[in-house]
Amino acid sequence: MKKILVANRGEIAVRIMSTAKKMGLKTVAIYSTIDRNSPHVKMADEAVCIGEGPSNQSYLLADKIIEIAKKLQVDAIHPGYGFLSENVDFAIACEANSITFIGPNSHAIEIMGSKLAAKETVKAYNIPMVPGLDEAITDIAKAKKVANTIGFPVLIKASAGGGGKGMRIVEDESEFESQMNRAISEATNAFGDGSVFIEKYIASPRHIEIQILADQFGNIVHLFERECSIQRRHQKVIEEAPSSVLSDTIRKQMGEAAIKVAASCNYVGAGTVEFLLDENLNYYFLEMNTRLQVEHPVTESITGLDLVEMQICIARGEKLPFQQSDLKIKGHAIELRIYAEDPLNDFLPSIGFLEEYKLPNGKGIRVDNGIDEGMDVPIYYDPMLAKLITYANTREEAIQLMINAIHNYKVKGISTTLSFGKFVMEHNAFKEGRYDTNFVKKYYNSELLKKQHQEEAEIAAYIALQKYLEDQKQLKLPN
Repeated sequence: MKKILVANRGEIAVRIMSTAKKMGLKTVAIYSTIDRNSPHVKMADEAVCIGEGPSNQSYLLADKIIEIAKKLQVDAIHPGYGFLSENVDFAIACEANSITFIGPNSHAIEIMGSKLAAKETVKAYNIPMVPGLDEAITDIAKAKKVANTIGFPVLIKASAGGGGKGMRIVEDESEFESQMNRAISEATNAFGDGSVFIEKYIASPRHIEIQILADQFGNIVHLFERECSIQRRHQKVIEEAPSSVLSDTIRKQMGEAAIKVAASCNYVGAGTVEFLLDENLNYYFLEMNTRLQVEHPVTESITGLDLVEMQICIARGEKLPFQQSDLKIKGHAIELRIYAEDPLNDFLPSIGFLEEYKLPNGKGIRVDNGIDEGMDVPIYYDPMLAKLITYANTREEAIQLMINAIHNYKVKGISTTLSFGKFVMEHNAFKEGRYDTNFVKKYYNSELLKKQHQEEAEIAAYIALQKYLEDQKQLKLPN
């Protein structure tokens, strides 16, 4: 393997290219017309414009990406996450054209891409599941009967879904039919597949995921857990590793369960097995993501491993260079996703011109960034601009380092989730580890953040006034 095409954009494209260059590999970037000045384009050894701004006219053009890869004699394609990373047909096309797909085989992607198929596959391994119906359903009358058997509240979820799309919480029978219709419609529009399934809604879960690595020789290890419970609209904003609530015993059990899930579909590569953890620390299999996760840097921080390098080595047919007993957790890491969203306005997208964009730096601070000062933030793609990661010996130190890093992260021209990150870091529920996926619902509202902004502005004005008065006094002093 000598040349890799990165079939993605933004911070993840830059992240992949950084490791590829470290390994002595040539890189090829693809880009849309709107991304022509993006950092990943400048960083690559070769770059090819693939189409117009909208992703269905550029980054989702699988056939065109394969065509470019063949023309430039590319050995492998790394899909990153999002776009074509979990597209079965794209993985098959890579295989058919003798291009290494840096990820699992198409069989594993297909099985784990369907939540229902995934549950069916792992059933034989006695892994705890959330009570529910393990088959696709569109018959509302039948679905209602199932919901009553399970007991409200229930969760309706798109079988082919992700990112909170096609997902509805139903508190009682009276609203079931309308929510079912909405879930089916949203799933159809988002994924072209309206099939949904129903399961018991766990009211206050924590979202815990286990990172695994599996080589082509049947060796599978887990790299411990990530806590991903700070979410808005069912999508993650803040992640940390390790979790503050797992004992060594539960961590071991969940790690072993994740390895069984990977084994159930003959998984090869880096993957993540997601679980729900209830208030009694019972865990339930949720799904498997057959790609690199956005939050992979926190795992890299506590293990000292480069997960992109591991992906490439596994794709080259190399054995894992370590066993489970060699892996240890060291320190604590936290990640904040820097979204171009306005936390004061229900996290709505914030697009515009980046007048100022300065990144924090220092020991224990890492920024995976995909945009530069002077660029426009486009509306066509996921609003994540960058990821801010802090690492320290203890959780308390990592939190304080994150607060300091947020203070030194300068953005002007658009709104971002930086202020929300500061709010979370300073909240007692987070600092004490007493939180779940309902953190935003329980503790956050924009008025609190507006009040915090106002207080900070008043303090800054007071300090400026004091400085001014002192300077004036100095000027008036006699020689």
